[in-house]
Amino acid sequence: MAVALGYKNVYRDPYGYPEWQGRGMPIESAAAGLAQASEEPRVPGALYGWAMIWTLLGIFAGGMALNLTPCVYPLIPITVSYFGGQAAKGGEGQGKLAAHGLCYMTGLALTNSLLGVVASLTGGLMGAILQNPVVLIVVATVLVFFATSLFGLWEMRLPSGLTQAAAKSYTGYFGSLFMGLTLGVVAAPCIGPFVLGLLTWVASMGSPWLGFVIFFTLSLGLGLPLFLLAMFSGQLEKLPRSGGWIVWVRKLMGWVLVAMAVHFIRPILPGQWGTIVLVLVALTAGLHLGWIDQSQANFRAFPWLKGGVGVACLVLATFLVTSWSMQGPGVTWKPYSDEVLKEAQNLKKPVIIDFYATWCTPCVELEDVTFRDASVVKQAESDFVMVKVDVTKGGNPTHERLLKQYEVKGVPTIVFMEAIGKERRDLRLVDFLPPDQFLGRMAELRKGGD
Repeated sequence: MAVALGYKNVYRDPYGYPEWQGRGMPIESAAAGLAQASEEPRVPGALYGWAMIWTLLGIFAGGMALNLTPCVYPLIPITVSYFGGQAAKGGEGQGKLAAHGLCYMTGLALTNSLLGVVASLTGGLMGAILQNPVVLIVVATVLVFFATSLFGLWEMRLPSGLTQAAAKSYTGYFGSLFMGLTLGVVAAPCIGPFVLGLLTWVASMGSPWLGFVIFFTLSLGLGLPLFLLAMFSGQLEKLPRSGGWIVWVRKLMGWVLVAMAVHFIRPILPGQWGTIVLVLVALTAGLHLGWIDQSQANFRAFPWLKGGVGVACLVLATFLVTSWSMQGPGVTWKPYSDEVLKEAQNLKKPVIIDFYATWCTPCVELEDVTFRDASVVKQAESDFVMVKVDVTKGGNPTHERLLKQYEVKGVPTIVFMEAIGKERRDLRLVDFLPPDQFLGRMAELRKGGD
């Protein structure tokens, strides 16, 4: 399986990682783009453009929300008071305070970013084993297990010695840096399950750079509110007091982990069951967070916040159901055979061959989006012969012969062949492509055959 972020050749090889590695094949990632006749097909990463921006914004918001968990929120007055005391000692006002705040955020960012890089360096191993459905189920089970901790069914506790060491106070800029470095240890009982779930996701990417950026963004979200409160410490009394509402925020984080678990097992669920399970999670989370949960707060906006989150989850569920129900019929595929190719030549129709696997996320995305687009379906039925080679399960001699014959290095690989039986290597596709761009390749193939 290739997960949503950071695809790498090493685990999208149709033969599987062990055999690929044993042959001494390359395992590095490559950039997106059309494969040229003299180049190997390239496997791009999926986190780019607006997808990256929205993902990082979501992670930043998650970091800010972690400040509202029962373990972190009570630290806010302590942290702000510490910054104020350090600034008062130096007598340099806001400038000194800002310097201490930046040291604190730097320490926090160093700790979390290092975790992200270390986790992503296991990406080759994670990517290889994530082809196994049993492993996907285990990962999803671990995420749900951590979610139950956030729901309050059990508590994660660190050894008291480690907690006491992290809680020590030091003076000066080093003291602010040390506080940032050790916040994760002190707050681990609450933020630990969420961070561990994020680490699992980052490890599946296999990109140290993305691991660093993601956890650096999380650190900014976690540290920025504390930094701003330190700068404007006079507004501290306006913060809502601790209460049942921070337990509610913790449960919200639990549902985020459940959604991540569904993301991992989606590729191995048959048919539309992945969408159905996601809809059920959104519905259950909305009802639980919006109305079933009895958490209370001492500020008036909290009931509106609960209701807003509940309605947002229900709207998401409705959107998923509507999108699913409006999905039109997909492309009609034929199994590969020499007879099918000869028939296409007799009909003077170009051929599109899709090398596909159910554990491959971009393959599934192509199937659900591009190959269900009405214009693509219409063009495929009238002007093309569409052939699919499903390499989900290895050991098929015919499939192995085709993989060698067409020099398929990974999935998805879509081969475009002219009506005369000659491949257009410049059109070969090795990743997800939106319907409008796919139509452009179809037009180019049809034009080349005229």
